[in-house]
Amino acid sequence: MQFDTKIAVMIRTDLQAWQKLNVAAFLTSGIAAAFPECIGEPYEDASSTKYLSLIGQPILIYGADGPALSRALDRALSRNVKPAVYTEDMFKTTHDAANREAVRAVVRNDLNLVGLAIRAERKVVDKIVDGLKFHS
Repeated sequence: MQFDTKIAVMIRTDLQAWQKLNVAAFLTSGIAAAFPECIGEPYEDASSTKYLSLIGQPILIYGADGPALSRALDRALSRNVKPAVYTEDMFKTTHDAANREAVRAVVRNDLNLVGLAIRAERKVVDKIVDGLKFHS
């Protein structure tokens, strides 16, 4: 199935494994919150056990260094794509309000980005992630 939109998550490659997973989880929750139409139907197994819905389209995960994340952020914003962001300072917080304050305390060009997530038309996402490789 071909989707009109694409979801891309970009994660800094020098993070520890637990940090990468944490960042991916938080960023995809931002996509789900902003685009409820991307959520599929609930799951059910053959025993009639019910499960939660998931995002109903593939999520592409790219690796990047800090400058590449900043470039992707600039590209997204210049194309009117609002990204989900995760900064290194957010690893030091313990709750959502503190996460928002950690981002609010830093001007955009000085954000120490560790991850971004976007959902937009396929061609727009391709231009934003141009030059990035899938995370390995």
